[in-house]
Amino acid sequence: MNVLDKKITQWFPGLVVRKDLVKAVKGNAIVPSYVLEYLLGQYCATSDEPTIQTGIETVKEILRKHFVHRNEAGLVRSNIKEKGRYKVIDKVSVALNEKTDAYEAEFSNLGIKKVLVDSDTVKAHPKLLVSGVWCICDIEYQFTEDNRATPWMLSTLKPIQLSHFDFDAYLEARRQFSLDEWIDLLVQSMGFNPELFGRRSKLTQLIRLIPFCERNYNLIELGPKGTGKSHIFSEFSPHGILISGGEVTVPKLFVNNSTGKIGLVGYWDVVAFDEFAGKQKRADKALVDILKNYMANKSFSRGIETLGAEASMVFVGNTRHAVPYMLKHSDLFEELPDRFYDSAFLDRLHCYVPGWEVDIIRNEMFSNGYGFVVDYLAEILRSLRDHDFSDRYKPHFSLSSDISTRDRDGIHKTFSGLMKILFPHDGATSEEVEELLRFSMEGRKRVKDQLMRIDSTYAAVAFHYSDAQGTEKVVTTLEEVEYPHHYHRTIAEAEPDVAGRPALAEQGAAASQNTQDAAGGTDDAAGPKEGHLTFIENQKGVTYDTLFGPYVRGASRITVTDPYIRLFYQVRNFMEFVETVVRQKEPGEEVSIRLVTVEDDFRGEQQRDNLGKIKEACEAIDINFDWEFDQSKSIHARHIVTDTGWKIALDRGLDIFQHYEMNEAFAFANRLQQLRPCKAFEVTYLRQK
Repeated sequence: MNVLDKKITQWFPGLVVRKDLVKAVKGNAIVPSYVLEYLLGQYCATSDEPTIQTGIETVKEILRKHFVHRNEAGLVRSNIKEKGRYKVIDKVSVALNEKTDAYEAEFSNLGIKKVLVDSDTVKAHPKLLVSGVWCICDIEYQFTEDNRATPWMLSTLKPIQLSHFDFDAYLEARRQFSLDEWIDLLVQSMGFNPELFGRRSKLTQLIRLIPFCERNYNLIELGPKGTGKSHIFSEFSPHGILISGGEVTVPKLFVNNSTGKIGLVGYWDVVAFDEFAGKQKRADKALVDILKNYMANKSFSRGIETLGAEASMVFVGNTRHAVPYMLKHSDLFEELPDRFYDSAFLDRLHCYVPGWEVDIIRNEMFSNGYGFVVDYLAEILRSLRDHDFSDRYKPHFSLSSDISTRDRDGIHKTFSGLMKILFPHDGATSEEVEELLRFSMEGRKRVKDQLMRIDSTYAAVAFHYSDAQGTEKVVTTLEEVEYPHHYHRTIAEAEPDVAGRPALAEQGAAASQNTQDAAGGTDDAAGPKEGHLTFIENQKGVTYDTLFGPYVRGASRITVTDPYIRLFYQVRNFMEFVETVVRQKEPGEEVSIRLVTVEDDFRGEQQRDNLGKIKEACEAIDINFDWEFDQSKSIHARHIVTDTGWKIALDRGLDIFQHYEMNEAFAFANRLQQLRPCKAFEVTYLRQK
């Protein structure tokens, strides 16, 4: 175990589990992760490897004996008959039979119906009445000649969820972790390896948890396929339900007026609509209208009666086009069904998660570290729904008066949710509060900016805030920074092209050149300029050519100082810098490049071999490359110095790109730097005398 895992198991004994164990026990069982982790939490919540292995075998044996596979349902029913009583793990739903005035259970995989359930069980677990709950049950079999009676009887029923938890102990344990450690613990609890995510990407993942801890929170996430948008809502918590967007009706979601039966919003903390995007999908106008009212007022009507509910609404769907295409030709909501492509509905969304910033899930992204048993975290998040942290920023910052009430509500709810998740003990510094406030404002700004593109009646809003000294600060979205020439144009302003789509190519080309110039700090008339540039995490479109090209052009000697040119990907970054130099040098000229770095204590031989291969390659193209290892191992500065008088200070050195498929020959991010998401970094250009 690493240091963090040891700390996790120390402060949360019996409440955490190694996340790779879920895959080890799941096999072909179609069962939610929280069910498996419930069992693993009973037998594997330890750091002792022999105990873990024994626990895994125990859980596998329990699943083998008691989890009901549909294709083996007949065998399980036979076991119940022969033994008289048998324990099963299955999804159970209950309905009231008005003719017999009795509650009857249906077992999803076992395939039996009309199993009598007593009223006390239904009162204790009302979610059995809506879509079902995973349970561990004892079922008995007693044959009767009465054709109207069922031989199946429910002896005991225990929903698979935590029975109790100590919230004060949770708060005390939280105080023992730094913010970075706590974020990594939560990311591991979601099943991901935090080492492969930047800070912004981690916070994006955590936004998906807000609907579980914030009442009536309206969230949308649209992005490419395979980024895990729906996973968190289908398998993370027993208090959330994921439904297909095309299967929703007013009676199912809100209330059946003929029977008086309350729908999903009355029983679940989170109702998530899967596959919500798609212009071809049909939506009932009545559903959209009642949904708009519920999202705005937290209530819905049943005849003449008005009812309230606390369920958060989540909408997830896939996009077909990349962000610049959507911004150029339509907007970021272009994939929504026509009925939902409505400004009044969209204005009720509190946050838009940029799904295109989330990496497509790969095997190496899954964690083998320790994280909360998800059912424990689900109960903690549910208990936090009773708290309100929306004003925790006010001692430090104030929002601009331009921000409307609805925009302010969206910002407050997102901020409150993030504070509950990260600072339930209320220990945030001013800098930490500001980070979450900016992130919350960006999520709502993304909604509002698209509304202004769609509906001209919406006025522009300045998403500003001020600190305690009165300094005003502006919030921008990442796509606004990357594509400013497309972002601020409305569809009405664009002239249609021959295909009938808005054409912004002319303006876009000019602005693209301006953006490229800014990225390199240059202009064509004056050449390279002094300056300081800041880049946001997940920003794309950045290359070594735009960052360094104008400054190494014409140089005959270049010195690169970077203590972290050690691992393979770091040496490859250096090779790509050399490629930039090659593209900038005049044919027939020679350039000398010297690297000052630190020798790797464990892979020094491999490091020397890789640098030697670069030297051999350079000899054929008039590049004189050499390197030296700093023996003191005390260098920390990272910069590039040229004999033409330029010094480029790099806070991250050449390591500006996030993890990408380096060994995948057919991945564009492998071939083109501008398609790789960046880490957050800064560059300063200085002219030396």
